[in-house]
Amino acid sequence: MSAGEWAGLIAALALVLLVLLLAVPLLKLGRTLDETTLTIRQVREQSAPILAQATTTVTHVNSNLERVDDITGNAANVSSNVAALTSVVAATLGSPLIKVAAFSYGVRSAARKRREGVAMAEAAQRDKEARRSRRAARRAA
Repeated sequence: MSAGEWAGLIAALALVLLVLLLAVPLLKLGRTLDETTLTIRQVREQSAPILAQATTTVTHVNSNLERVDDITGNAANVSSNVAALTSVVAATLGSPLIKVAAFSYGVRSAARKRREGVAMAEAAQRDKEARRSRRAARRAA
């Protein structure tokens, strides 16, 4: 065997060794890819029911929101009707009630002043009579 043949044999063995060394990580990478594929398949199979349930839930929520929207609209209608009714009642009854209240206050004030005036007049009359009786008693003495 010549030196060139030995060199070719060593190069061939080195190539075989390199291929073997590279085969091990490639085999491990292949197993990792198989596991990843299996995991992705399982996730896809498990996510389909979850997505179906989410779709059903969103559908129910949307229908309930439509009902709530209708209820809110009706409540707004009722509140505007109540506000209109309140303004009508205030305009119809408010002014006469204020007038009646003012009149009753005036009558009460006048009656109180009259009672106070009568009492003051009676007190003045008593004072006057007391002064006259004192004067009469002084003159008689």
